[in-house]
Amino acid sequence: MELTPMQYKGYVWPHNPRTYTIRYQRKVAVHKIPFGRCAMQDLGLTRRVMTGEGEFYGPGAYDEFKKLASVFYQGGPGALVHPVWQSAKAYFVDLSLAQEPRKDYVRYTFTFWEDFEGYRQSLTAQTAEKPAAGGTAAPAASQGRYHTVSPGETLYGIARTYGLTLAGVMALNPQIKNPNVIRPGQQVRVG
Repeated sequence: MELTPMQYKGYVWPHNPRTYTIRYQRKVAVHKIPFGRCAMQDLGLTRRVMTGEGEFYGPGAYDEFKKLASVFYQGGPGALVHPVWQSAKAYFVDLSLAQEPRKDYVRYTFTFWEDFEGYRQSLTAQTAEKPAAGGTAAPAASQGRYHTVSPGETLYGIARTYGLTLAGVMALNPQIKNPNVIRPGQQVRVG
């Protein structure tokens, strides 16, 4: 079975890297509770990390490595099409020579980080409802803009999304005693 060549942005590998691995991670917070027990909070998936090692050989091997390095220097995310993994929007975060290069042989390692947009896509801004004409106003504590916490979100991330500091969000939400402990479905005031 012949695999399709690996691609990133406009660069196509002349032959696939020799080895590659993928690492999936999930962040879990551990909170101590009385009597030596712990509670776990699932903060959701983090980026996938894709690493590997390859080589260029034959006439022009070092020139091929320079082409790959020029893609690395472009910065920003791009489409990573891999022969085995699903395609992903990824950042090219590491490119290293694994030995002293020669004109006809270059061994290298690489690392890509997936750009996980699930956190940004799950954010929904909410505002308090305005009273109907002739009705009474809602209590001051319920007026303002609110955010409903989604799985995997952090208070710091929510603050950044709304252009606030963590201290500012904590001041708006005196009911939150520990900024590291929020739960999906919880309402957080952001304005």
